Amino acid sequence: MNTTNWESPVKKQLREGRPVVAATITTASVEVAAQIANMGFDYLWVEMEHSPITLETLRHIVLATRGLPAQVFARVPVNELWTAKRVLDAGVSGVIFPFTSTPELARQAAAACRYPPAGRRGSGANLARFTWPEQGNYPDSADQNVTVITIIEEARAVENVEEIAATPGIDVLFIGTSDLSYSLGLRGKQDHPKLQEAIAKVVEAARRHGKAVGRPAAGPEQVKQYLEQGFRLFQAPTELGFLAAGAKGYLEPLEKSRAQAQPRAIY
Repeated sequence: MNTTNWESPVKKQLREGRPVVAATITTASVEVAAQIANMGFDYLWVEMEHSPITLETLRHIVLATRGLPAQVFARVPVNELWTAKRVLDAGVSGVIFPFTSTPELARQAAAACRYPPAGRRGSGANLARFTWPEQGNYPDSADQNVTVITIIEEARAVENVEEIAATPGIDVLFIGTSDLSYSLGLRGKQDHPKLQEAIAKVVEAARRHGKAVGRPAAGPEQVKQYLEQGFRLFQAPTELGFLAAGAKGYLEPLEKSRAQAQPRAIY
């Protein structure tokens, strides 16, 4: 692999121990994505597991945000080589793999994001070559700079977390706290000691193996709290959540708020 001149801003900040925050994109609005990409977030979490965003919309988002500060990451619907291939070929800078609960799936995620011999990614990234910050050296640059995030959101993932965290090529262990709570039989409860114990186990495994660790954060107070616990990568609420929160702040003083608008995050 050749040395590259460009370093992913997200990977650089994580390497330096600094926090990175994503806005979650769930609507098929290219303009909204482009506006949010210029608001100060480090990356966009384009949600393709829990929203109707299509591959075509993702390609448009990549094109519309080219040159803007926030990088584009995509959460694919399932941990498979072909799902990662399609979003990478569309030009994303990071892939988020759901339900990565075994060492085999962790290795598959890492392999899906790198060309042979390091991985199993197929060659055909025409749009990515066009939009990538370092043109003319896409394969080597992408191999070094694509951020690979695996989501720990099942009880069996916590049981396998040491092997998952030890997987070469994985950059971040992200804890899907809501799904993990359900998997532990807690029906989404976030303050249960059993969930907190599982979270602590993941954080410790990530620390031992030099991986960053992430989680959802509904607001800046939570980000500050989680930073003290060792988290460095955060998923902020969706664009719809920010819209609802802004509308609530405007309308409540006028006594016109019809609903208790709360920031929404997809865990």
